[in-house]
Amino acid sequence: MTTLTIHDLDTAPEESKPFVEKTLKANGRIPGLHGVMASAPGLLEGYQKLHELFVGSSFDNEELTVVWQTINVEHECHYCVPAHTGIANMMKVDPALTEALRNSAPMPTEKLQALHDTTLAMVRSRGNLTEDEVKAFYAVGYGERQLLEIVLGLSQKIMSNYVNHIAETPVDAVFEKFAWKK
Repeated sequence: MTTLTIHDLDTAPEESKPFVEKTLKANGRIPGLHGVMASAPGLLEGYQKLHELFVGSSFDNEELTVVWQTINVEHECHYCVPAHTGIANMMKVDPALTEALRNSAPMPTEKLQALHDTTLAMVRSRGNLTEDEVKAFYAVGYGERQLLEIVLGLSQKIMSNYVNHIAETPVDAVFEKFAWKK
């Protein structure tokens, strides 16, 4: 059971209300993660901004999903894996890719595999990639921008994954059908 408050528009601290209203307007509901983050206005604001920046990165929908889900699965986030499964469906990402990510199976292309491998190495090594890992990433057509954008996506996912671990945030009803456990 969650040990942290999951706020709604009525219970959110005044400083958080503009960010809660923003998420309500964008989603038609307040995801549990945002409800928890509302206790710390700067956290919710920062998370929303990082999300906007990462979605606006050079990655397409498949690549965004690879970065997000690679991190979510590695961090064993009970909330974010189902949420990003549903989000991937809304983004028209091939369900086979999403299932491969959820099950730590090989990616369908060499380029997506390199993105997955580099993201995973970044998480596991805390950013201490080897020269060979960077060369392999560049060899499939990615560059410095994309390498740094993985850091952006990782920053966003650390915020959400860690909050969900601490809060034991219940999976939103809309994503329950995508429940996941490692």
